[in-house]
Amino acid sequence: MSRICCVCDKRPQVANMVSHANNKVKKWVYPNVHKMRFVMASSGSSVHSGNVCTKCVKARKVQKVI
Repeated sequence: MSRICCVCDKRPQVANMVSHANNKVKKWVYPNVHKMRFVMASSGSSVHSGNVCTKCVKARKVQKVI
């Protein structure tokens, strides 16, 4: 499963994990994406399937189809 949102194109980022001694180690920060069936808020009737981040669901960019 790819960790990319199909609505807003949010993808994993690289960040530094900084210790108390200021040692820096690279780490991955993944978006909170879920595989679901959804309807785009702007287009209307067509049902799509894909990975959607929870920010797009909360912002009502997509509506989950049950």
